[in-house]
Amino acid sequence: MKIFEQNELVAPIYQRALSLCISNEFAKQSLGEHVFVEYQDSEQANRRRELLAVEAQANKNKIIEEYGKNHFKQQVMNELYSKVRDGFNDEFDNKEHLFNSTLNIQMSTADILELLSLRAASIKRITPLVTSLPWLGDDLVNLVNKPQYRKNADVKVNNPALALSYIGLDNLKLVAPTFILKHWLPPSTQPFGLMKRKLWNQSLSIGIASRVLAKTYGLDEYFAFCAGMLINIGNLAVTRCFLRTYNEIHQQELRQAYEDKDKKLHNTLVELETAPEFLLEQLSNRSFSISADMVELMNFERLRITDAIFDLAHTPKVSQMCQLAQVVLKAIGYVAFRTLAKESLIDNDESKILLTAAGLTTQDIALLRRSDIDHLKLNFN
Repeated sequence: MKIFEQNELVAPIYQRALSLCISNEFAKQSLGEHVFVEYQDSEQANRRRELLAVEAQANKNKIIEEYGKNHFKQQVMNELYSKVRDGFNDEFDNKEHLFNSTLNIQMSTADILELLSLRAASIKRITPLVTSLPWLGDDLVNLVNKPQYRKNADVKVNNPALALSYIGLDNLKLVAPTFILKHWLPPSTQPFGLMKRKLWNQSLSIGIASRVLAKTYGLDEYFAFCAGMLINIGNLAVTRCFLRTYNEIHQQELRQAYEDKDKKLHNTLVELETAPEFLLEQLSNRSFSISADMVELMNFERLRITDAIFDLAHTPKVSQMCQLAQVVLKAIGYVAFRTLAKESLIDNDESKILLTAAGLTTQDIALLRRSDIDHLKLNFN
């Protein structure tokens, strides 16, 4: 996002928010805070003291040997990530493959989002599209069967068409974009175990915050919600690609080292861990432009959010953005600020820098603070 990337004061703050999405430990390390493991068990503590004593007595030859091992490990890691980066570049050069295979975006999902933006939208027109997507039908059935939404505790819905009639159009404008984006989440984000949940929470909060602000500024709330949700599709694509590409190339290198009987290389590759720094680099450099590319391929005509997504990805000044993009930018900035503040990873001066760069007024901040931007508010009559 040019508006943040080109601001030398804002860029490191926003990158810290992205780091926090990867893991709390990584974000704290990026701020210079080291994370220590506490050894409360006395046996473990004694063992650690013994290890420290041994390390203190290490001779010069051992230090030199260790330096050599670390130097070799660094070389292996650099070569591995060079191959991963090449694989990344090939993947992202093919937008259609990213759309159809990596994210597996079915055009029926775009058609549903588009249809919901029309005045002539109806449950009857949407039902065939929903039933063509079994995963979406299952999600809707599960929703209406939740205790808080069941009209009759003795009746269980098992038909997507009936579930749609219970949900209604107004609720569906919130539910459909939510379930669709959720379907595009990476199946797993290991070794960054909490990242999947954080990506989801971030997307939902930005979508709801955009909707809250849109109402204040007289903009279409559904457009704002969809734009706020879909601006995050790039994060999902980058994370999916990074983890899959890294794992595939790492396994290839391991197999080759085994076949070559190169024990030193094999053992070093086994010790390598997925580097969060590289994932952060890719998220920072690619996410917003990929979001714009993916939304463009959805070919929206009536759901007028494509220009706003492109503004967020490529426009360097707030004044040059359309009003919808400005609203979503405010939501992005506020959610980043709030996420960092919860972990005490942003100070007052940095908060002002970030919120000002995102164009947030004191009225905007007050509104979002008193709004629940973490949960959908559905109204089942």
